[in-house]
Amino acid sequence: MLDATTRSGGTATVSPRTAAAELAVATAGPVAPTGCAARVTRVLLSPWSRLSLLVALLASAATTVVLFQPQQLLTNGWPPQLGGAAAALAYAVAYGLCTVAFVPRPLLNLAAGALFGSQLGLASAIAGTVLGAGVAFCLGRVLGQEALRPLLRGKWLKAADGQLSRHGFRTMLAMRLFPGVPFAASNYCAAVSRMGLLPFLLATGLGSIPNTAAYVVAGARASTPTSPAFLIALACIALPGLAGAVVAWRKRHRLRGR
Repeated sequence: MLDATTRSGGTATVSPRTAAAELAVATAGPVAPTGCAARVTRVLLSPWSRLSLLVALLASAATTVVLFQPQQLLTNGWPPQLGGAAAALAYAVAYGLCTVAFVPRPLLNLAAGALFGSQLGLASAIAGTVLGAGVAFCLGRVLGQEALRPLLRGKWLKAADGQLSRHGFRTMLAMRLFPGVPFAASNYCAAVSRMGLLPFLLATGLGSIPNTAAYVVAGARASTPTSPAFLIALACIALPGLAGAVVAWRKRHRLRGR
């Protein structure tokens, strides 16, 4: 019996077994890369490679901010070709990118008030805050979560991760309202947790309003430091900060006593 091909009168006849094998090869999908290409792909897409990329991006952003010195806007003024809502929108974008590069938000809030006044400055600062938080969250979620989640082994880290994962909105809202929590740290902690993006952005926008408004008003009224608005804004900045320091000091001594 012939398995492969029989010739009859010059005509090739393919056996059913061979035809089925050839059909399977023809309909199979593309062959996965093997060898060196596969190893390189796995290394580039590995969690630690993505985390290294995140660190490199943040370091580059911080270096760029140091070189370009955006604080010169306060002394040189805003570019004359931009004004009104367009300038506020441009500042919101710059604000968001600067927060990703670890520029302190109080300085940006003061600058927003000095450049645009209380109302437009507050709108620009809140928009920049939400934008910067969203960019940091997405970067941390895509590039850092898979590598960092296995490291959440300590008691406090597990507790913080569980709180953000189960009660994300109210936890983040409290963190934004509390003046002692660093903005960038809270962004990346939320990104590593299982908190959703939409609750994170809503809590950031709502929780950042009181503190941001105080700094913006202080920046807008800095030229009249004896005005009631400036003094009230200064009190709104100082009192929550003092309260946060007292709470942190009491918790520290309580933990030491255990």
